[in-house]
Amino acid sequence: MKPINDRVIVKPASADEKTKGGIIIPDTAKEKPQKGEVVAVGPGKDGNKLSVKKGDTVLYGKYAGQEFNYKGHDYLIMREDDILVIID
Repeated sequence: MKPINDRVIVKPASADEKTKGGIIIPDTAKEKPQKGEVVAVGPGKDGNKLSVKKGDTVLYGKYAGQEFNYKGHDYLIMREDDILVIID
């Protein structure tokens, strides 16, 4: 997979299965993760390179990106502008 322009492909972190107290969370009540790992980045747009790179862990907006499935794995494709912060 190779995104174009200022697009980034992110593999979302898995949703929590249990609460801190040990209660199992059913699928219908799980919150959509807002954290993930960058898997691929585009070349940039209008000569501007992207500030994220492959392997970065990022936080993004709750409804950011377009979900898709590729070879049995779930991914998000989004613009770099949808990424809020890179976690060190």
